Amino acid sequence: MTFTLPNKTVHGDRLAETPAIEILRGNLKIDGSPDSKSFRVVETVDSEKLARRLNETGKPLEVMVEVKLSEEGSKAGAAPEELTGLIAAIRGCANLDLTGLMTMPPWNPDPETTRPYFRKLAELARIHRLPKLSMGMSHDLEAAIEEGATHIRVGTALFGPRPRASE
Repeated sequence: MTFTLPNKTVHGDRLAETPAIEILRGNLKIDGSPDSKSFRVVETVDSEKLARRLNETGKPLEVMVEVKLSEEGSKAGAAPEELTGLIAAIRGCANLDLTGLMTMPPWNPDPETTRPYFRKLAELARIHRLPKLSMGMSHDLEAAIEEGATHIRVGTALFGPRPRASE
């Protein structure tokens, strides 16, 4: 079994000692040169400019497009109507291997509330012939998997809730 932690993928039976494959799920700044030496997968490509900057590093990277499916101001990503152009641009980058889509729906303790976002991302992936879907967290992973997730975030299930900023 393989677990994806906030920035690492490690094998469950060797959680402590396995060299990890670095996965970036956070935002990358595009002013200046992105430091892609510390990771080989970027799940948050949301613009042609960022794709070009990553491609210019010369390092082969697996990438996913982050798609914004909610109206939440705190969420990032490309709008669904921008995907055709963005996907074409990424596929034109020799050093980038586009493998899928990623989304972060609005947090809700009820998995059925997040299910429509997962279903929409799966539909977009089918349209664009992308095999991987990064969606779902510890509280809604069952719904995400039922809708086709290939990557989920389970940090809370493994390590417990994060301390709040005020603690």
